[in-house]
Amino acid sequence: MALYAEHPASAHDAHAAGPTQHAFNPYSDNGGTILAIAGKDFSVIAGDTRQSEGYSIQTRYARKVWQLTDNAVLATNGFAADGKNFVKRVKQRLEWYQHAHHKQMPLRAIARMIQTMLYGRRFFPYYVYNILGGIEEDGSGAVYSFDPVGSYEREACRAAGAAQSLVQPFLDNQIYFKNQVPEPGAAPFIPGNLPLSTVLGLVVDSFTSATERHIEVGDGLEVFVVMNKGRTTDDLLGEGQLAEGMEIEELGALGEGGERTFLVKRALKRD
Repeated sequence: MALYAEHPASAHDAHAAGPTQHAFNPYSDNGGTILAIAGKDFSVIAGDTRQSEGYSIQTRYARKVWQLTDNAVLATNGFAADGKNFVKRVKQRLEWYQHAHHKQMPLRAIARMIQTMLYGRRFFPYYVYNILGGIEEDGSGAVYSFDPVGSYEREACRAAGAAQSLVQPFLDNQIYFKNQVPEPGAAPFIPGNLPLSTVLGLVVDSFTSATERHIEVGDGLEVFVVMNKGRTTDDLLGEGQLAEGMEIEELGALGEGGERTFLVKRALKRD
C-alpha cells in the first residue's frame, strides 16, 4: 500500500507545474435591456434604467438611450463605462460634421460612422451593443443594430442586453409575424406597418415581462419616439392614448431638421 501512497505537494512540485498567471479583465457586464422598433413614419427606441453587476444594483437610474440629432436616437447596452464614452465620442463627431457642413448628419450616415468607429477599435473593442433608431431622409422609420466590432444591419426591430433571449422572440412574433398565418383572403403581413399605439403597447409589455423574469432588468423605462416632420401626434398626445402611470415630454430641437422627438417614462418593478 505504501507503494501507492500520495506524497504531499512540495514547493518544487508547484514550480514544476508552471508559473502563476495573473489576468486582468477590463470589462464588466452591467445588465439592462434595450430595444427599438421601426414604423412607417416613426421609430421607437427604449431601455430600462437599472445598472447592476452580478447580484448588486449599482444604481436604479442609469440612462441607456441618448438623443443624437433631431432624427436619430442611440441605445447602448453592455459595459456602462464603454457605453458612456462611446456616446460622447459619437456626439463629438456629429458636432464636427454640423460645423463643417451646416446640417445634421443623415441617419444612414450615422450608422456607417458608428460602424467605422467600432471596427477601428476591434482589437480592444468597446464592450457595447448599440441600436440606432430614427428617421431616414425619405421619411421612413429605420432601426440599425450593431455588434461590438461594427457588424450592422437595418432591421424592423431589435432587442439587446440581459433579457434579449426573452424579448426578441416576442418581437419576432409581433413585429415580423413569425409563426402567424393571415386569415384566408386577408392581406399579407408586412413588418413595419403597425400603428404607434400598438408599438408602444408592445414595448411596455416587453419590459414588463422581462422585469418579471430577469433580475438585471427593472426600476424604470425610458421610451424615445422619433416622428417624421409633419406627422400628426394625435396617436401619442391625444387623450387616453397613454396608459396610466406614463409621463411624456417633448424634447427640444437640436437643429432645423423638423423631426420631433418625445420621451415617455414609466416605472418598472424595483425588486
